[in-house]
Amino acid sequence: MSAPSERTTAKRLPDRASYDAGTIHAILDEGFVCHVGIVEEGYPVVIPTAYARDGDSVLIHGSPASRTLRNAKSEGVEVCLTVTLVDGLVIARSGFHHSMNYRSVVVFGNAKPIDDGAERDAALDLIVETLVPGRLDVVRPMTRNESKGTTVLRLSLAEASAKVRTGGPIDEPEDYELPIWAGVIPVTTEFGNPIVDSALRQNISVPDHISNYHR
Repeated sequence: MSAPSERTTAKRLPDRASYDAGTIHAILDEGFVCHVGIVEEGYPVVIPTAYARDGDSVLIHGSPASRTLRNAKSEGVEVCLTVTLVDGLVIARSGFHHSMNYRSVVVFGNAKPIDDGAERDAALDLIVETLVPGRLDVVRPMTRNESKGTTVLRLSLAEASAKVRTGGPIDEPEDYELPIWAGVIPVTTEFGNPIVDSALRQNISVPDHISNYHR
């Protein structure tokens, strides 16, 4: 990964920024929903979507009817992709210093469409396997029409940065003497027990990759 660009260089609280590929990859690998922003017809549009990291790039997909994806793959259109993981609510002694513990990634660049059929199939398989590891071993393979009916874009991580906040509140020195509770409320993502599809045939047990799902 190259040195930070002007727009990925953190201006505020730069000590929380990281341009290390390992840090960026780890955050992307733990998340599964990103927000993709572009400017359409003079106004900003941001859409949430599932994604997968493929080496030094991110894959996103959607319907060819999606105007945002059609515009995002156009030559010269700049895209901004973000992923945020919230780890805690930071409770301070003043409203001003309340914060969050988080890990985030911001990526800038031009999204490239994947038009080759075999490469698109592999990208879609990777998105499925990233979301639910082990799923490809049991599902019906995609048909050619399903693959052709899906837009897949690749966004390079060449221009990416991470930002991380950890720890407790940072209050004004005089506020530490106030009789006010302060600390951190941890935030975690939990996955519940699988809910069986009402149309499921009898005697089909829940596979391990579903019953043991975690990230």
